[in-house]
Amino acid sequence: MSDDLVLYDVADNIATITLNRPEAANAQNPDLLHRLDACWTMAENDDDVKVIILNANGKHFSSGHDMRGGDSQAAKKWTVQDIYKIETRQYVGYSLHWRNVPKPSIAAVQGVCIAGGLLLAWPCDLIVAADNAKFSDPVVAMGIGGVEYHGHTWELGARLAKEILFTGRAINAEEAKAVGMVNRVVPLDDLQSATRELALEIASKHPWALRMAKRAVNQTLDIQGFTNAVQAVFDVHTLGHGHAMTECGYPVLVDLEAMKKEIASKEPAKA
Repeated sequence: MSDDLVLYDVADNIATITLNRPEAANAQNPDLLHRLDACWTMAENDDDVKVIILNANGKHFSSGHDMRGGDSQAAKKWTVQDIYKIETRQYVGYSLHWRNVPKPSIAAVQGVCIAGGLLLAWPCDLIVAADNAKFSDPVVAMGIGGVEYHGHTWELGARLAKEILFTGRAINAEEAKAVGMVNRVVPLDDLQSATRELALEIASKHPWALRMAKRAVNQTLDIQGFTNAVQAVFDVHTLGHGHAMTECGYPVLVDLEAMKKEIASKEPAKA
């Protein structure tokens, strides 16, 4: 697990966690995810940290799961049990951990945030988006009903959630703000400074009060069924993997990397 994949810094009671794989558009391999979770845990356990910022180096926040293992992955004899075990830990498990860290967190998103990228941004309490940010989950084209952490219905509302899942289209920062998924949209050049200014404002508050405020909102969502729904839909997601394996012997049906490039460069990919 390389420390270079995710950078960690603490200053002014703010822990800054930075995805640092810009050459791959911050695609998430297992080492990156394990290092990312370790950074969240450091911030969680550091009494000097009052606010957590998650940001990313490079043009894009995250292009999602790294699918470029291709041939070697396809050669492995996968089982649904294998997939369920891995994804329970490093996808839905990590995302729920980050969501429940009892300190305010802010994601700063630029460029694309595709599929697995949503698993990094959605667990944060606030999202500040650059004006070039685009959010998408095109994995229906893989024969799967969405990524492992089903925040879609909660973040977007039922009808928009269905639309972006059915079509695979991306929504921009302003549309995401209009439905409440994004808190603020700022010029790309101002993303880091605007996010830090917001973090400093929050860090000026009493940490216990912040913790209780976060707990109040998260507990309300949980009473409404958030965590149970995420876990239930994760089981449905695994069923999608099982379907893909019966069709082609591997947990994907299409070239997801090509689809990601299409989303990042021009029109949304067609499912």
